[in-house]
Amino acid sequence: MSTRRRFIRNSIVAGAAVTAGIPAFSSGRAGRWPVVRPAPRQRRFRSSEVESTIKEIESFLGPDNELAWLFGNCFPNTLDTTVNFSEKEGRPDTFVITGDINAMWLRDSSAQVWPYVSLAAKDQKLKELIAGVINRQVKCIHIDPYANAFNDGPGHSEWMNDLTEMKPELHERKWEIDSLCYPVRLAHGYWKTTGDTSVFDASWSSAMRLIIKTFREQQRKENPGPYKFQRVTGWQTDTVAGAGYGNPVNPVGLIVSIFRPSDDATIWPFLVPSNYFAVRSLRQMADIATAVTRDEELAADATALADEVDASLKRYARATHPDHGEIIPYETDGYYNYNFMDDANVPSLLSMPYLGTIDRDDPLYLRTRKFVLSRSNPYYFSGISGHGVGSPHTGLNRIWPIAITMRALTGNDHDVITSLRMLKNTHAATGFMHESFLKDDHSQFTRKWFAWANTLFGELVLETFRNSPDLLKEV
Repeated sequence: MSTRRRFIRNSIVAGAAVTAGIPAFSSGRAGRWPVVRPAPRQRRFRSSEVESTIKEIESFLGPDNELAWLFGNCFPNTLDTTVNFSEKEGRPDTFVITGDINAMWLRDSSAQVWPYVSLAAKDQKLKELIAGVINRQVKCIHIDPYANAFNDGPGHSEWMNDLTEMKPELHERKWEIDSLCYPVRLAHGYWKTTGDTSVFDASWSSAMRLIIKTFREQQRKENPGPYKFQRVTGWQTDTVAGAGYGNPVNPVGLIVSIFRPSDDATIWPFLVPSNYFAVRSLRQMADIATAVTRDEELAADATALADEVDASLKRYARATHPDHGEIIPYETDGYYNYNFMDDANVPSLLSMPYLGTIDRDDPLYLRTRKFVLSRSNPYYFSGISGHGVGSPHTGLNRIWPIAITMRALTGNDHDVITSLRMLKNTHAATGFMHESFLKDDHSQFTRKWFAWANTLFGELVLETFRNSPDLLKEV
Protein backbone atom coordinates (compact mmCIF):
# COMPACT_ATOMS: atom_id res chain seq x y z
CA MET A 1 0.00 0.00 0.00
CA SER A 2 1.24 3.46 -0.84
CA THR A 3 0.60 6.86 0.64
CA ARG A 4 -0.98 9.84 -1.02
CA ARG A 5 2.44 11.42 -1.13
CA ARG A 6 3.97 8.44 -2.85
CA PHE A 7 1.11 8.32 -5.30
CA ILE A 8 1.86 11.89 -6.21
CA ARG A 9 5.45 11.01 -7.02
CA ASN A 10 4.56 7.86 -8.91
CA SER A 11 1.45 8.94 -10.80
CA ILE A 12 2.61 12.00 -12.73
CA VAL A 13 1.68 10.50 -16.06
CA ALA A 14 0.87 11.65 -19.55
CA GLY A 15 -2.27 10.90 -21.52
CA ALA A 16 -4.61 8.13 -20.56
CA ALA A 17 -2.32 5.21 -19.91
CA VAL A 18 -3.99 2.82 -17.48
CA THR A 19 -1.99 1.84 -14.38
CA ALA A 20 -2.27 -1.16 -12.10
CA GLY A 21 -5.04 -1.09 -9.52
CA ILE A 22 -7.48 0.88 -11.64
CA PRO A 23 -10.62 -0.97 -12.76
CA ALA A 24 -10.65 -2.28 -16.29
CA PHE A 25 -12.53 -0.05 -18.70
CA SER A 26 -14.42 -0.88 -21.86
CA SER A 27 -12.76 -0.18 -25.19
CA GLY A 28 -16.06 0.51 -26.97
CA ARG A 29 -17.14 3.93 -28.11
CA ALA A 30 -20.23 6.04 -27.51
CA GLY A 31 -20.53 8.71 -30.15
CA ARG A 32 -17.24 10.60 -30.40
CA TRP A 33 -16.04 9.63 -26.96
CA PRO A 34 -14.51 6.39 -25.70
CA VAL A 35 -16.34 4.42 -23.02
CA VAL A 36 -14.15 4.73 -19.95
CA ARG A 37 -16.61 3.74 -17.21
CA PRO A 38 -16.14 0.21 -15.89
CA ALA A 39 -18.32 -2.30 -17.70
CA PRO A 40 -21.68 -2.81 -15.89
CA ARG A 41 -20.62 -6.19 -14.49
CA GLN A 42 -17.49 -4.60 -12.97
CA ARG A 43 -19.28 -1.75 -11.16
CA ARG A 44 -19.39 -1.97 -7.36
CA PHE A 45 -22.88 -0.49 -6.94
CA ARG A 46 -25.76 0.60 -9.18
CA SER A 47 -28.23 3.38 -8.44
CA SER A 48 -31.28 3.76 -10.66
CA GLU A 49 -31.51 7.47 -9.76
CA VAL A 50 -27.88 8.12 -10.62
CA GLU A 51 -28.28 6.35 -13.95
CA SER A 52 -31.48 8.24 -14.80
CA THR A 53 -29.79 11.53 -13.87
CA ILE A 54 -26.93 10.74 -16.24
CA LYS A 55 -29.42 10.01 -19.03
CA GLU A 56 -31.34 13.22 -18.32
CA ILE A 57 -28.25 15.41 -18.61
CA GLU A 58 -26.99 13.52 -21.66
CA SER A 59 -30.38 14.07 -23.30
CA PHE A 60 -30.28 17.78 -22.46
CA LEU A 61 -26.76 18.33 -23.77
CA GLY A 62 -26.74 15.78 -26.59
CA PRO A 63 -25.01 12.38 -26.86
CA ASP A 64 -21.82 13.74 -28.42
CA ASN A 65 -21.34 16.57 -25.94
CA GLU A 66 -18.02 16.33 -24.13
CA LEU A 67 -19.39 17.78 -20.91
CA ALA A 68 -22.16 15.18 -20.86
CA TRP A 69 -19.56 12.46 -21.44
CA LEU A 70 -17.43 13.74 -18.56
CA PHE A 71 -20.46 13.86 -16.28
CA GLY A 72 -21.40 10.29 -17.20
CA ASN A 73 -17.90 9.15 -16.29
CA CYS A 74 -17.28 11.22 -13.18
CA PHE A 75 -20.59 11.43 -11.34
CA PRO A 76 -20.98 7.67 -10.73
CA ASN A 77 -17.26 7.05 -10.14
CA THR A 78 -17.56 6.63 -6.38
CA LEU A 79 -20.34 4.06 -6.83
CA ASP A 80 -18.65 2.37 -9.77
CA THR A 81 -15.26 1.83 -8.18
CA THR A 82 -14.90 2.60 -4.45
CA VAL A 83 -17.79 1.29 -2.32
CA ASN A 84 -18.14 -2.03 -0.52
CA PHE A 85 -21.74 -2.31 0.70
CA SER A 86 -22.98 -5.02 3.04
CA GLU A 87 -25.13 -5.57 6.11
CA LYS A 88 -23.58 -6.09 9.54
CA GLU A 89 -25.56 -6.80 12.70
CA GLY A 90 -28.78 -6.03 10.84
CA ARG A 91 -27.64 -2.55 9.75
CA PRO A 92 -26.24 -1.17 6.48
CA ASP A 93 -22.45 -0.95 6.40
CA THR A 94 -20.42 0.76 3.68
CA PHE A 95 -16.65 0.97 3.39
CA VAL A 96 -15.46 3.60 0.90
CA ILE A 97 -11.92 3.78 -0.42
CA THR A 98 -10.50 6.99 -1.92
CA GLY A 99 -9.66 5.37 -5.24
CA ASP A 100 -6.01 4.53 -5.69
CA ILE A 101 -5.48 4.10 -1.93
CA ASN A 102 -7.26 1.15 -0.35
CA ALA A 103 -8.30 2.95 2.84
CA MET A 104 -11.29 4.95 4.05
CA TRP A 105 -10.79 8.57 5.02
CA LEU A 106 -13.59 10.06 7.15
CA ARG A 107 -13.35 13.25 5.08
CA ASP A 108 -13.11 11.71 1.62
CA SER A 109 -15.80 9.08 2.17
CA SER A 110 -18.26 11.78 3.30
CA ALA A 111 -17.42 14.03 0.37
CA GLN A 112 -17.53 11.15 -2.12
CA VAL A 113 -21.13 10.20 -1.35
CA TRP A 114 -22.42 13.71 -0.56
CA PRO A 115 -23.46 14.46 -4.17
CA TYR A 116 -25.78 11.43 -4.05
CA VAL A 117 -27.66 12.55 -0.94
CA SER A 118 -30.10 14.66 -2.94
CA LEU A 119 -31.12 11.54 -4.91
CA ALA A 120 -31.39 9.17 -1.96
CA ALA A 121 -35.03 9.84 -1.08
CA LYS A 122 -36.08 8.34 -4.45
CA ASP A 123 -33.69 5.37 -4.38
CA GLN A 124 -33.95 2.94 -1.47
CA LYS A 125 -30.73 1.13 -2.34
CA LEU A 126 -28.81 4.41 -2.53
CA LYS A 127 -30.35 5.52 0.77
CA GLU A 128 -29.14 2.32 2.43
CA LEU A 129 -25.67 2.76 0.96
CA ILE A 130 -25.34 6.27 2.46
CA ALA A 131 -26.77 5.09 5.79
CA GLY A 132 -24.07 2.41 5.69
CA VAL A 133 -21.37 5.08 5.30
CA ILE A 134 -22.73 6.92 8.35
CA ASN A 135 -22.82 3.71 10.39
CA ARG A 136 -19.27 2.78 9.40
CA GLN A 137 -18.01 6.29 10.24
CA VAL A 138 -19.52 6.02 13.72
CA LYS A 139 -17.60 2.78 14.23
CA CYS A 140 -14.40 4.47 13.03
CA ILE A 141 -14.82 7.39 15.44
CA HIS A 142 -15.19 4.94 18.32
CA ILE A 143 -11.99 3.17 17.27
CA ASP A 144 -10.00 6.41 17.38
CA PRO A 145 -11.37 9.97 17.04
CA TYR A 146 -7.87 11.24 16.25
CA ALA A 147 -7.39 9.06 13.16
CA ASN A 148 -8.02 10.32 9.65
CA ALA A 149 -7.98 7.03 7.69
CA PHE A 150 -9.02 3.45 8.45
CA ASN A 151 -8.52 -0.09 7.22
CA ASP A 152 -11.51 -2.34 6.56
CA GLY A 153 -11.11 -4.07 9.90
CA PRO A 154 -7.75 -4.95 11.49
CA GLY A 155 -5.04 -4.97 8.86
CA HIS A 156 -1.65 -3.68 7.90
CA SER A 157 -0.51 -0.15 7.23
CA GLU A 158 2.93 1.01 6.25
CA TRP A 159 2.44 3.72 8.88
CA MET A 160 2.31 1.33 11.83
CA ASN A 161 5.69 2.65 12.95
CA ASP A 162 4.58 6.29 13.13
CA LEU A 163 5.34 7.79 16.54
CA THR A 164 1.75 7.93 17.71
CA GLU A 165 -0.78 5.47 19.15
CA MET A 166 -1.42 3.32 16.09
CA LYS A 167 -3.94 0.45 16.06
CA PRO A 168 -4.44 -2.40 13.55
CA GLU A 169 -7.69 -0.80 12.34
CA LEU A 170 -5.92 2.45 11.40
CA HIS A 171 -4.39 3.27 8.04
CA GLU A 172 -3.12 6.65 9.25
CA ARG A 173 -3.44 8.70 12.44
CA LYS A 174 -3.19 12.35 11.46
CA TRP A 175 -5.38 14.61 13.61
CA GLU A 176 -7.51 16.85 11.40
CA ILE A 177 -10.57 18.72 12.68
CA ASP A 178 -12.45 18.13 9.45
CA SER A 179 -12.27 14.35 9.94
CA LEU A 180 -14.87 14.72 12.70
CA CYS A 181 -16.89 17.44 10.96
CA TYR A 182 -17.60 15.66 7.70
CA PRO A 183 -19.48 12.70 9.27
CA VAL A 184 -21.76 15.15 11.10
CA ARG A 185 -22.40 17.07 7.87
CA LEU A 186 -23.23 13.86 6.03
CA ALA A 187 -25.57 12.55 8.73
CA HIS A 188 -27.37 15.91 9.02
CA GLY A 189 -27.78 16.27 5.25
CA TYR A 190 -28.96 12.65 4.94
CA TRP A 191 -31.59 13.16 7.67
CA LYS A 192 -32.83 16.46 6.24
CA THR A 193 -33.14 14.98 2.75
CA THR A 194 -34.55 11.50 3.46
CA GLY A 195 -36.23 11.90 6.85
CA ASP A 196 -34.58 8.64 7.94
CA THR A 197 -33.55 8.64 11.61
CA SER A 198 -32.45 5.01 11.87
CA VAL A 199 -28.76 5.99 11.90
CA PHE A 200 -29.17 8.03 15.10
CA ASP A 201 -28.89 5.27 17.68
CA ALA A 202 -27.03 5.18 21.00
CA SER A 203 -23.76 4.49 19.22
CA TRP A 204 -24.18 7.64 17.12
CA SER A 205 -24.84 9.75 20.22
CA SER A 206 -21.80 8.24 21.92
CA ALA A 207 -19.65 9.13 18.90
CA MET A 208 -20.92 12.71 19.03
CA ARG A 209 -19.90 13.00 22.68
CA LEU A 210 -16.49 11.65 21.71
CA ILE A 211 -16.22 14.37 19.04
CA ILE A 212 -16.96 17.08 21.60
CA LYS A 213 -14.47 15.55 24.03
CA THR A 214 -11.78 15.50 21.33
CA PHE A 215 -12.47 19.08 20.28
CA ARG A 216 -12.23 20.24 23.89
CA GLU A 217 -8.97 18.34 24.40
CA GLN A 218 -7.57 20.13 21.39
CA GLN A 219 -8.52 23.55 22.69
CA ARG A 220 -5.48 22.87 24.90
CA LYS A 221 -6.60 25.09 27.75
CA GLU A 222 -4.71 23.20 30.44
CA ASN A 223 -2.29 20.91 28.60
CA PRO A 224 -1.49 19.77 25.03
CA GLY A 225 -3.87 16.83 25.30
CA PRO A 226 -3.24 13.15 24.56
CA TYR A 227 -2.39 13.38 20.87
CA LYS A 228 1.04 13.70 19.33
CA PHE A 229 2.48 12.58 16.02
CA GLN A 230 5.85 12.21 14.37
CA ARG A 231 7.01 10.32 11.30
CA VAL A 232 10.46 9.35 10.11
CA THR A 233 10.39 10.97 6.67
CA GLY A 234 12.18 13.31 4.32
CA TRP A 235 8.93 15.26 3.81
CA GLN A 236 8.78 18.10 6.32
CA THR A 237 4.99 18.40 6.07
CA ASP A 238 4.51 14.72 6.90
CA THR A 239 5.82 15.10 10.42
CA VAL A 240 5.11 17.53 13.27
CA ALA A 241 7.19 20.15 15.04
CA GLY A 242 7.35 20.57 18.80
CA ALA A 243 8.10 16.95 19.64
CA GLY A 244 4.90 15.91 17.85
CA TYR A 245 2.56 18.48 19.44
CA GLY A 246 2.94 21.25 16.86
CA ASN A 247 3.94 24.86 17.33
CA PRO A 248 2.72 26.61 20.50
CA VAL A 249 -0.77 28.09 20.69
CA ASN A 250 -2.43 30.58 22.98
CA PRO A 251 -5.45 28.78 24.53
CA VAL A 252 -8.08 31.25 23.37
CA GLY A 253 -10.89 28.79 22.64
CA LEU A 254 -10.01 27.75 19.10
CA ILE A 255 -9.36 24.08 18.28
CA VAL A 256 -5.94 22.80 17.24
CA SER A 257 -5.70 20.85 13.98
CA ILE A 258 -2.25 19.30 13.72
CA PHE A 259 -2.86 18.47 10.04
CA ARG A 260 -4.70 20.17 7.19
CA PRO A 261 -7.31 18.38 5.03
CA SER A 262 -4.42 17.83 2.59
CA ASP A 263 -2.86 15.62 5.29
CA ASP A 264 0.00 18.15 5.50
CA ALA A 265 1.06 19.48 8.90
CA THR A 266 -0.16 22.94 9.87
CA ILE A 267 2.30 25.73 10.59
CA TRP A 268 0.12 27.65 13.06
CA PRO A 269 -2.10 24.95 14.59
CA PHE A 270 -5.39 26.86 14.68
CA LEU A 271 -6.55 25.98 11.16
CA VAL A 272 -9.17 28.65 10.58
CA PRO A 273 -11.53 27.20 7.90
CA SER A 274 -11.62 23.95 9.88
CA ASN A 275 -12.61 25.84 13.03
CA TYR A 276 -15.42 27.47 11.08
CA PHE A 277 -16.42 23.98 9.93
CA ALA A 278 -16.42 22.77 13.54
CA VAL A 279 -18.85 25.53 14.52
CA ARG A 280 -21.21 24.53 11.71
CA SER A 281 -20.96 20.83 12.51
CA LEU A 282 -21.56 21.34 16.23
CA ARG A 283 -24.73 23.29 15.48
CA GLN A 284 -25.88 20.51 13.14
CA MET A 285 -25.12 17.99 15.89
CA ALA A 286 -27.25 20.03 18.30
CA ASP A 287 -30.05 20.17 15.72
CA ILE A 288 -30.14 16.36 15.50
CA ALA A 289 -29.86 15.96 19.28
CA THR A 290 -32.79 18.33 19.79
CA ALA A 291 -35.12 17.13 17.05
CA VAL A 292 -34.34 13.42 16.76
CA THR A 293 -32.57 11.87 19.75
CA ARG A 294 -34.12 14.25 22.32
CA ASP A 295 -30.76 14.53 24.04
CA GLU A 296 -30.85 17.94 25.69
CA GLU A 297 -27.46 17.48 27.34
CA LEU A 298 -25.71 16.70 24.04
CA ALA A 299 -27.47 19.60 22.32
CA ALA A 300 -26.42 22.00 25.08
CA ASP A 301 -22.80 20.82 25.08
CA ALA A 302 -22.53 21.08 21.29
CA THR A 303 -24.12 24.54 21.25
CA ALA A 304 -21.90 25.84 24.07
CA LEU A 305 -18.73 24.71 22.31
CA ALA A 306 -19.93 26.12 18.98
CA ASP A 307 -20.63 29.49 20.60
CA GLU A 308 -17.21 29.54 22.25
CA VAL A 309 -15.30 28.74 19.06
CA ASP A 310 -17.41 31.17 17.05
CA ALA A 311 -16.65 34.02 19.46
CA SER A 312 -12.95 33.22 19.36
CA LEU A 313 -12.96 33.17 15.55
CA LYS A 314 -14.39 36.68 15.49
CA ARG A 315 -11.60 37.93 17.75
CA TYR A 316 -8.55 35.92 16.71
CA ALA A 317 -9.18 34.79 13.12
CA ARG A 318 -9.35 38.08 11.29
CA ALA A 319 -6.32 39.95 10.08
CA THR A 320 -5.46 42.96 7.93
CA HIS A 321 -3.71 42.17 4.66
CA PRO A 322 -1.81 45.11 3.11
CA ASP A 323 -3.49 44.64 -0.28
CA HIS A 324 -6.88 43.14 0.59
CA GLY A 325 -7.87 44.68 3.90
CA GLU A 326 -9.48 42.63 6.67
CA ILE A 327 -9.66 39.00 5.59
CA ILE A 328 -9.76 35.54 7.12
CA PRO A 329 -6.28 33.99 7.44
CA TYR A 330 -5.69 30.31 6.74
CA GLU A 331 -3.94 29.64 10.05
CA THR A 332 -3.20 31.41 13.30
CA ASP A 333 -1.82 30.59 16.76
CA GLY A 334 -3.84 32.89 19.03
CA TYR A 335 -0.76 35.10 19.42
CA TYR A 336 -1.73 37.16 16.35
CA ASN A 337 0.63 35.34 14.02
CA TYR A 338 -1.06 34.50 10.72
CA ASN A 339 -0.51 32.39 7.63
CA PHE A 340 -1.86 34.23 4.59
CA MET A 341 -2.55 31.47 2.05
CA ASP A 342 -5.19 29.00 0.99
CA ASP A 343 -4.96 25.30 0.20
CA ALA A 344 -7.01 23.56 -2.46
CA ASN A 345 -8.32 20.83 -0.21
CA VAL A 346 -11.68 21.29 1.51
CA PRO A 347 -12.31 22.83 4.01
CA SER A 348 -10.47 25.78 2.54
CA LEU A 349 -11.11 29.49 2.74
CA LEU A 350 -12.55 29.38 -0.78
CA SER A 351 -14.97 26.57 0.11
CA MET A 352 -16.52 28.16 3.21
CA PRO A 353 -19.92 29.04 1.63
CA TYR A 354 -20.13 25.54 0.15
CA LEU A 355 -19.86 24.07 3.65
CA GLY A 356 -22.34 26.58 5.02
CA THR A 357 -19.83 28.23 7.34
CA ILE A 358 -20.21 31.76 5.91
CA ASP A 359 -22.56 33.53 3.54
CA ARG A 360 -21.15 33.85 0.03
CA ASP A 361 -22.15 37.54 -0.03
CA ASP A 362 -20.49 38.36 3.28
CA PRO A 363 -18.02 41.22 2.64
CA LEU A 364 -15.42 39.47 4.82
CA TYR A 365 -15.67 36.36 2.63
CA LEU A 366 -15.63 38.38 -0.60
CA ARG A 367 -12.40 40.11 0.41
CA THR A 368 -10.92 36.77 1.48
CA ARG A 369 -12.03 35.18 -1.79
CA LYS A 370 -10.39 37.98 -3.79
CA PHE A 371 -7.16 37.30 -1.89
CA VAL A 372 -7.37 33.53 -2.44
CA LEU A 373 -7.87 33.94 -6.19
CA SER A 374 -4.95 36.29 -6.62
CA ARG A 375 -1.18 36.16 -6.72
CA SER A 376 -1.21 37.30 -3.09
CA ASN A 377 -1.99 33.67 -2.30
CA PRO A 378 1.32 31.80 -2.71
CA TYR A 379 -0.57 28.69 -3.83
CA TYR A 380 -2.58 30.33 -6.59
CA PHE A 381 -1.07 29.38 -9.94
CA SER A 382 -1.77 30.55 -13.46
CA GLY A 383 -0.42 29.12 -16.69
CA ILE A 384 -1.15 27.91 -20.20
CA SER A 385 -3.47 25.12 -19.08
CA GLY A 386 -5.43 27.03 -16.48
CA HIS A 387 -5.48 28.98 -13.26
CA GLY A 388 -6.51 28.07 -9.75
CA VAL A 389 -5.50 27.10 -6.23
CA GLY A 390 -2.98 24.36 -5.57
CA SER A 391 -1.45 22.87 -2.44
CA PRO A 392 1.92 22.32 -0.79
CA HIS A 393 0.88 18.65 -0.90
CA THR A 394 1.54 18.46 -4.63
CA GLY A 395 4.23 21.12 -4.84
CA LEU A 396 4.44 24.35 -6.77
CA ASN A 397 2.69 25.11 -10.05
CA ARG A 398 0.07 22.36 -9.76
CA ILE A 399 -3.61 23.34 -9.88
CA TRP A 400 -6.32 21.23 -8.24
CA PRO A 401 -9.57 20.47 -10.08
CA ILE A 402 -11.28 20.34 -6.67
CA ALA A 403 -10.40 24.01 -6.19
CA ILE A 404 -11.59 24.90 -9.70
CA THR A 405 -14.86 23.12 -8.97
CA MET A 406 -15.16 24.87 -5.61
CA ARG A 407 -14.67 28.26 -7.27
CA ALA A 408 -17.71 27.52 -9.38
CA LEU A 409 -19.82 26.16 -6.50
CA THR A 410 -19.19 29.32 -4.48
CA GLY A 411 -19.22 31.85 -7.30
CA ASN A 412 -21.39 33.49 -9.95
CA ASP A 413 -22.46 32.40 -13.44
CA HIS A 414 -19.16 33.55 -14.92
CA ASP A 415 -17.27 31.41 -12.42
CA VAL A 416 -19.41 28.41 -13.35
CA ILE A 417 -18.87 28.77 -17.09
CA THR A 418 -15.12 29.48 -16.93
CA SER A 419 -14.51 26.73 -14.37
CA LEU A 420 -16.42 24.10 -16.33
CA ARG A 421 -14.57 25.07 -19.49
CA MET A 422 -11.26 24.73 -17.69
CA LEU A 423 -12.19 21.34 -16.25
CA LYS A 424 -13.38 20.16 -19.65
CA ASN A 425 -10.08 21.20 -21.20
CA THR A 426 -7.74 19.69 -18.59
CA HIS A 427 -8.77 16.07 -18.10
CA ALA A 428 -5.89 15.03 -20.37
CA ALA A 429 -8.01 12.78 -22.59
CA THR A 430 -8.86 10.48 -19.66
CA GLY A 431 -12.51 11.41 -19.13
CA PHE A 432 -11.85 11.91 -15.40
CA MET A 433 -10.72 14.59 -12.98
CA HIS A 434 -7.41 14.31 -11.13
CA GLU A 435 -5.81 15.52 -7.95
CA SER A 436 -3.70 18.18 -9.67
CA PHE A 437 -2.25 19.13 -13.04
CA LEU A 438 0.75 21.19 -14.08
CA LYS A 439 -0.30 24.75 -14.85
CA ASP A 440 1.46 24.76 -18.22
CA ASP A 441 0.82 21.13 -19.21
CA HIS A 442 -2.36 19.44 -18.05
CA SER A 443 -1.14 16.08 -19.36
CA GLN A 444 1.19 16.06 -16.36
CA PHE A 445 -1.21 15.19 -13.56
CA THR A 446 -1.37 13.33 -10.25
CA ARG A 447 -3.79 10.54 -9.23
CA LYS A 448 -5.60 8.94 -12.16
CA TRP A 449 -8.22 7.47 -9.82
CA PHE A 450 -9.41 10.08 -7.33
CA ALA A 451 -13.10 9.54 -6.72
CA TRP A 452 -13.72 12.69 -4.67
CA ALA A 453 -12.58 14.99 -7.49
CA ASN A 454 -14.71 13.03 -9.97
CA THR A 455 -17.89 13.02 -7.93
CA LEU A 456 -17.52 16.68 -6.92
CA PHE A 457 -17.27 17.61 -10.59
CA GLY A 458 -20.49 15.66 -11.10
CA GLU A 459 -22.10 17.62 -8.27
CA LEU A 460 -21.19 20.90 -9.99
CA VAL A 461 -22.72 19.80 -13.29
CA LEU A 462 -25.86 18.52 -11.55
CA GLU A 463 -26.33 21.66 -9.45
CA THR A 464 -25.86 23.84 -12.54
CA PHE A 465 -28.37 21.71 -14.44
CA ARG A 466 -30.92 22.13 -11.65
CA ASN A 467 -30.45 25.85 -11.12
CA SER A 468 -29.21 27.35 -14.41
CA PRO A 469 -29.27 24.65 -17.09
CA ASP A 470 -28.59 27.00 -19.99
CA LEU A 471 -25.15 27.74 -18.54
CA LEU A 472 -24.12 24.18 -19.42
CA LYS A 473 -24.71 24.88 -23.09
CA GLU A 474 -22.27 27.79 -22.91
CA VAL A 475 -19.47 25.45 -21.86
